[in-house]
Amino acid sequence: RHPPPLTVDIYSLSADHAAQDRISSEPAECTALTVVWPPLYQFSPARLLSLLLAAIKPRERPIGMADKVVATYYYPPMEVAAAELGHTAGSKLDDDGRNKRTGTMWTASSHIITAVIGSGVLSLGWAIAQLGWVAGPAVMLLFSLVTYFTSSLLADCYRSGDQSTGKRNYTYMDAVNANLSGIKVQICGVLQYANIVGVAIGYTIAASTSMLAIKRANCFHGNGHADPCKLSSVPYMIIFGVAQVFFSQIPDFDQISWLSMLAAAMSFTYSSIGLGLGIVQVIANGGVKGSLTGISIGTVTPMQKVWRSTQAFGDIAFAYSYSLILIEIQDTIRAPPPSESTVMKRATMVSVAVTTVFYMLCGCMGYAAFGDAAPGNLLTGFGFYEPFWLLDVANAAIVVHLVGAYQVYCQPLFAFVEKWAAKRWPESTFVTGEVEVPLFRTYKVNMFRATWRTAFVVATTVVSMMLPFFNDVVGFLGALGFWPLTVYFPVEMYVVQKKVPKWSTQWVCLQMLSLGCLAISLAAAAGSIAGIKSDLKVYHPFKS
Repeated sequence: RHPPPLTVDIYSLSADHAAQDRISSEPAECTALTVVWPPLYQFSPARLLSLLLAAIKPRERPIGMADKVVATYYYPPMEVAAAELGHTAGSKLDDDGRNKRTGTMWTASSHIITAVIGSGVLSLGWAIAQLGWVAGPAVMLLFSLVTYFTSSLLADCYRSGDQSTGKRNYTYMDAVNANLSGIKVQICGVLQYANIVGVAIGYTIAASTSMLAIKRANCFHGNGHADPCKLSSVPYMIIFGVAQVFFSQIPDFDQISWLSMLAAAMSFTYSSIGLGLGIVQVIANGGVKGSLTGISIGTVTPMQKVWRSTQAFGDIAFAYSYSLILIEIQDTIRAPPPSESTVMKRATMVSVAVTTVFYMLCGCMGYAAFGDAAPGNLLTGFGFYEPFWLLDVANAAIVVHLVGAYQVYCQPLFAFVEKWAAKRWPESTFVTGEVEVPLFRTYKVNMFRATWRTAFVVATTVVSMMLPFFNDVVGFLGALGFWPLTVYFPVEMYVVQKKVPKWSTQWVCLQMLSLGCLAISLAAAAGSIAGIKSDLKVYHPFKS
């Protein structure tokens, strides 16, 4: 057996010629600051005892050349390169000086799955109802393949240059800054933060709809299904907004990890309940509903059929949206070998496959249960009335999930604005100062943070009251984020990173993919806008 890691004064070995010969004759086993011990049987018992007593001097501080000492450690072949960089398996730091990352393919896969499976899954039954049994699953499969491919391109942009030793990019915007320049970086920043604002509005709508659904489910259970149980969603939006005002005062992203984990558990809870209810409904119907081409002309006009079909594309795109957080997830993966990009590609394949199977089940079961009448939101559209308590549990889980998801998405925007303000007005006590607020214990409150975050929540809540259309907003958000953030920027960064020659076969294929996805996004956005316009004809803001 090899000896355990030891710290040895190199000069105490100078008298031992066998050790010197061993060191000089096998330089391949040595790394910087490393001496490989010969097998212990080559030492006489007396010599071994004297070495152990006189030469071994354990040290508590890091080893340096000035100390004239070396660490004795037998590196497995794959760890030699890491040792030369100074971040061995025993080190607590990675090559960038940050705490050692411990993520694996399985942890990265779980992060992606919990981030992706959210409220968007509830609209998939409606989306397939617009497209039918042929186009619906085919479009979902197409989006999954495009998402996997472009995510693989984006994974290669985590490090600039060499995939094992290049400079790390910690966020999506870091990767864009490292590979692109000028107006593209600015456009990406605007789109990224606009998408965050849109998601905040969408989550407010979805949460209030679920709270309203709990109230209506209890009303239907008590008064019967003939009672219209007409209620306004405005009070519930205000309740959600007030909750977000308080949660938004949490200063840092790393302080809400517990909220994120709770949100992930809730997303699986309500998604599984929706899937289970769909299966039960199909069994109760005695068969599968729906048609090959989706909702038929006559039920809707030809133009409505077109708009609703394109809006369905946006709903499906929204359900697969996670490119903004891919780099952050990749930054949790432990250092090479293998490279983070290799691990992330495997994690993406696993997570997209699992997500697609789950989406197919939820979407297809929703359509099979209700056919052309599939509701826009499987749990709040009252395709199901009983068991009312299970619907209440599912909708409560949605609310809890969206409380956490709102913060997970908005904290980066909060931090961006606050850092910009501190840089712009460094002397302002309003921007950089803190006020002590005595409650149960003394809290330090930054006035700019409190004012800006409260204003943001109020603004998104007011907009949600004006446009409380879950399906239309989800479709528009999917269209807004899919092409630029999931396809265009990953393709452009990959072309720069890999130096793909212009007009080469690979370059042309990548550009054709980008243009095709642009056309889909534009069509989805147009369909969602048409849906919002149609809904506004019968909706009265702040009243309905």
